[in-house]
Amino acid sequence: MTPAERRQQIALYGDAYRLLTGALDTFPRAMWQFRPAPDRWTIHEIVVHIADSEANSYIRCRKFIAEPGSTVLGYDEMGWATALHYHDQSPDDALALFRHLRHHTYTLIQTLDDAAWAQGGHHTEAGPMTLDDWLAVYASHIPDHIAQMQAVYADWQARPEAQASG
Repeated sequence: MTPAERRQQIALYGDAYRLLTGALDTFPRAMWQFRPAPDRWTIHEIVVHIADSEANSYIRCRKFIAEPGSTVLGYDEMGWATALHYHDQSPDDALALFRHLRHHTYTLIQTLDDAAWAQGGHHTEAGPMTLDDWLAVYASHIPDHIAQMQAVYADWQARPEAQASG
């Protein structure tokens, strides 16, 4: 990744909370529990997942910086959603946690020199990963989930009950 591309990715990474909350404001809270299919997540679950993912991201970033060559763990996202009862967790608390973790890491990565970005380690699912790779994954994470939430919302809107209430 070039330094100019990295600056763009860092800016997108840092803007994630604003993008996420802006998108969430467009979805009626009453439909956040809507599940479009048995194998798809609700908006509520996506929000809680985002906080858990950010907690993993927070640790991965720091390990790549402080312990180059170390191994970072993948995790079973669907398993976490089920075992941790995402629907029993507060999406507001999840958003607050995401905001703080993302901001803290955003502040850190703005200070890194070019050499730090080539450091990395091994991800148990993705294989070798540099800090640049980590940034590419997490800069796109929120936009990808916003698109996922928009698809859930479109499915909800297509239901006859949603049209009758709209």
